[in-house]
Amino acid sequence: MIFIAALPCRSQDVKWSLVWADNFDGPAGSAPDSSKWAFDLGATGWGNDELEDYRDSRENVFLDGHGHLVIRAIRTVAGEYASGRIKTQGRFEVQYGKIEASIKIPRGQGVWPAFWMLGKDIPDFGWPQSGEIDVMENVGKEPSIVHGTVHGPGYSGPGGISAARTLDGGRKFHVYGVAWSADSIDFQVDGKTYARVTRASLPADGVWVFDKPFFLLLNLAIGGEWPGNPNAATRFPKSMVVDWVKVWKPSP
Repeated sequence: MIFIAALPCRSQDVKWSLVWADNFDGPAGSAPDSSKWAFDLGATGWGNDELEDYRDSRENVFLDGHGHLVIRAIRTVAGEYASGRIKTQGRFEVQYGKIEASIKIPRGQGVWPAFWMLGKDIPDFGWPQSGEIDVMENVGKEPSIVHGTVHGPGYSGPGGISAARTLDGGRKFHVYGVAWSADSIDFQVDGKTYARVTRASLPADGVWVFDKPFFLLLNLAIGGEWPGNPNAATRFPKSMVVDWVKVWKPSP
């Protein structure tokens, strides 16, 4: 990956207005709001040699009744892995603004939680032409390190433009976000910017594709080329817990 250095934050001086949110209020054991979220389903490896089968079972994706979404990865009696992946595709897209989620991430070898975004035009142009903004990724073998990355034509996969941030101690909720404008994407943890991507950050053959609507995704992957597979020390189930997701626009 191409790593980028930290820069001072401009977005912290902007006043923001809330335009979309999900606080995951609802009865314990219920599904997330279907007017806001759809399920991605299957056991295809998702281009990363992942091991999980994404399901819409309440065993894998559910509200806990206390204002949280839980995405739970389990190991079945057959030794396979099942988990959840949800998206706002076809329900909500955003172009520019501040996109945040309050998340508590799991730990363990082979565990790969993520909050990310894909270009709305992915059905027409595919990946990486559609663009991808990884607001937060973590590989469980590095429980205190989160990554923010962008992918596009000329800088995808291992060549993505990325930055890492070390979290403070303890297993707790953190707010992961991006402040996205026509010319830059600021990666943030708890409202503080730790890196910025601009058009100048791209390689010579790179194309800036972050000037169109994107939709949101939340998932908990198991295994894959980056995190590696679970080992004997990885105890299941593993849960990614989301307190809220919010999207803001600059106030006039």
